[in-house]
Amino acid sequence: MKILLLAAATAASLLAVPPAQAHDATWQPRPTGVDVKLRAVSAVNAHVAWTSAGNSVLRTVDGGRSWRSVAPADTADLDFRDVEAFDAWHAVVLAIGQGEASRVYRTADGGRTWSLSFKNDDPAEFYDCMAFFDRFRGLAVSDTVDGRFRMVSTSDGGRSWQRVPQENFPPAVVGEFAFAASGQCVSTAGPRDAWMAVSGGPIARVLHSGDGGRHWTVSDTPLPSSATTGAMAVAFRSPRQGVVVGGDYKNPTSRIAGLAWSGDGGATWTGPAQPPFGYRPGAAWWGDSVVVVGPTGSDLSRDGGRTWRSLDTGSFETVDCAGAVCWAAGEHGRVGLLSRR
Repeated sequence: MKILLLAAATAASLLAVPPAQAHDATWQPRPTGVDVKLRAVSAVNAHVAWTSAGNSVLRTVDGGRSWRSVAPADTADLDFRDVEAFDAWHAVVLAIGQGEASRVYRTADGGRTWSLSFKNDDPAEFYDCMAFFDRFRGLAVSDTVDGRFRMVSTSDGGRSWQRVPQENFPPAVVGEFAFAASGQCVSTAGPRDAWMAVSGGPIARVLHSGDGGRHWTVSDTPLPSSATTGAMAVAFRSPRQGVVVGGDYKNPTSRIAGLAWSGDGGATWTGPAQPPFGYRPGAAWWGDSVVVVGPTGSDLSRDGGRTWRSLDTGSFETVDCAGAVCWAAGEHGRVGLLSRR
């Protein structure tokens, strides 16, 4: 969402990553050497991860001990807010922005070369995030145009993109949009189900597709919504079990409702009795647990989002998990690797 381009930097006192408080997990710092707020991360395994923000795209193949800058050439004026990696060599990155600033690039050689596979040609569109069902089928989401959301889809690993008919979306509430906060305003689970977290109306809502992104329905969440507040990320473990997270990015320590869970595929949402404290723009499932992150800390739930406990108070903006590990990224190029003890 456009307003996030002007978000204030988080206080430096929130940036340290102390030892985890949970007995079975710990964040291990993996410094990148760059000084940008990393907005997206894609976990491949314990050795390989990709992350991006601004004109930076980084890749590690040695568990974060070293990072290589692999951004597409001649893209210094773009803002890469999402990355989806399939292995150490194949990945797609999304640049956000108005009109032609919204683009998708694809690499098949670890970022040595990139091809421009999508360049938005509608000046009214502003793309925010993307997600893939598998290494071939994916979706990229734009803010609303003419009262409905816009979306493009791919079935060939990001080589080409086609528009989803706009009439397949329910009408948007006036002022509704998707946040380009953590690359997670859209997510998938299984071969057909996808969800979008949207805000800007009286309350935050979640859109759901059960047919691979072709048709969408919408449901309300308990999360309040405004130009700075609402649902930033949605993550599902299965077509039934998921969470939506967010809060107020202008006030990251606010105690407003910033998380809800669903056990019926997003048809209904329930806020936990004791939600995580503070703004949480990133969420990911770690086996049967779910991890959420934000500038004031990370939290873990083992029961689908009903109860939570703190992992630490360090600052991250986004998180992604694969197998036994999670990768998180955030302020000042900070990256952490979470693994079970």
